[in-house]
Amino acid sequence: MSWNRFKQRFFHDQESGVSLDYSRMDYAEDFLAAMEPRLQNAFEAMDRLEKGAVANPDENRQVGHYWLRAPERAPDAATRESIEKAVAAVEELAREVHAGKVTGESGAFGNLLVIGIGGSALGPQFVAQALGGPGVDRLRLFFFDNTDPDGMDRTLATLEGELGRTLCVVISKSGGTPETRNGMVEAGRAYEEAGLSFARHAVAITGEGSRLDRIASKEGWLRRFPMWDWVGGRTSELGPVGLLPAALQGIDIRGLLTGAAYMDTLTRTRETGRNPAALLALMWYHAADGAGKKDMVILPYKDRLELFSRYLQQLVMESLGKESDLDGKVVNQGLSVYGNKGSTDQHAYIQQLREGPINFFVTFIEVLRDREGDSVEVEPGATSGDFLQGFFLGTRRALYEKGRESITVTVPAVTPRTVGMLIALYERAVGFYASLVNINAYHQPGVEAGKQAASTVLDLKRKLLARLDETSGPRTAEQLARELDQEKDCETVFKLLEHLSANPARRVIKQLGGDPFSALYSREK
Repeated sequence: MSWNRFKQRFFHDQESGVSLDYSRMDYAEDFLAAMEPRLQNAFEAMDRLEKGAVANPDENRQVGHYWLRAPERAPDAATRESIEKAVAAVEELAREVHAGKVTGESGAFGNLLVIGIGGSALGPQFVAQALGGPGVDRLRLFFFDNTDPDGMDRTLATLEGELGRTLCVVISKSGGTPETRNGMVEAGRAYEEAGLSFARHAVAITGEGSRLDRIASKEGWLRRFPMWDWVGGRTSELGPVGLLPAALQGIDIRGLLTGAAYMDTLTRTRETGRNPAALLALMWYHAADGAGKKDMVILPYKDRLELFSRYLQQLVMESLGKESDLDGKVVNQGLSVYGNKGSTDQHAYIQQLREGPINFFVTFIEVLRDREGDSVEVEPGATSGDFLQGFFLGTRRALYEKGRESITVTVPAVTPRTVGMLIALYERAVGFYASLVNINAYHQPGVEAGKQAASTVLDLKRKLLARLDETSGPRTAEQLARELDQEKDCETVFKLLEHLSANPARRVIKQLGGDPFSALYSREK
């Protein structure tokens, strides 16, 4: 690694302090020039997107998450007004809650329970951990981000006696997302059992006229906020989905929006060397050979950014994991993303990254400011922050010595502005990369297929229970599958019976056999 190469492959924005070091990416000298025509096409596609072109033909939808932080760029006045009105309403509710003007049945709100899944949870969780803490938090945050009953019970146990001071935000565009619906029902039951009105503690973020919107309106929930068709869940953090939990927590949401808007401006330039999102997309293309041949390992060297890898996992993998390209050709595109945090990784999987298969490239996230205030020296001339940087630089060097490529994104500090910039940087890099490999980053047919498959399984479980109720005498999974004309899916019937018999409330009795498949199942009458 030469000093001249480092300088040539180092982007720095003086105003924001954001840097991108791609000097440890070993692309050929003619790579950037060869990719320039494709990248210019990507710039054109992004420009059309921001101007309101339909980018999700599956649902005939525009894709406008960039308008969330720059409403003046929206394609029509109605959209601009809707965004501005929503942000103002978010800030108004946060002020009223913090001032005690909007309260729960037991007094001022001290807790916030966010009920959502995917982008409706990952973004708020990431921002809450990155920017929350003493001096910021006005409410304690909790999440129902799965349909795991035990997980919900654990959260509710923590809130026992506090539900009357707990505000619930339910997030679902359609109102029919099963995981969110289940969380809402479970929370509602907990409030009812505590002698409280769920509606008096509930806020909805949903599509206009959706099932959830109708429920919230009919029951008289505290507020309703919009989710627009032109914002996907994984890019919704800078709309009401992410802004409302953040504002209620006490985070400066205008700082988030300002940072994202600044990065959007920075990454609109068509001068490749001055566009960090374009450079990121190019490095992903180089590292994975434009075909997802290597995984992307995200290593933030900052505890506050621990959840950034999980947030990016959805943003990148849901956007780029596609079977077919825009021409209908089967390409099975994607970039696998995983990560933890530094220097935790010195004691976890860095060993394999350095000496195992070279099936990855790394993105280090570096934060220059150690903490607010001074640091004690843990050794003469060295603070804990010095050690953190030392581990980062040492790990990067050790990996590159073994031919492991890496990118480093550096921000001056973890602030609302820089978090907004990171979100916007990766959103646009994903869009550019999708154009480079000729796929649609803005639909998710695989997710819908999974939902439909789950619905089929649940329908089979209902039929299975009905069959056990209709007849007497224990039967094996195979016998029951035959009775339900499901011989080709005996495995699913077996798994359903195992789950039912493990939960006493379902009244399915299991009699052990000589092997797992000889077990007999019946239902208590």
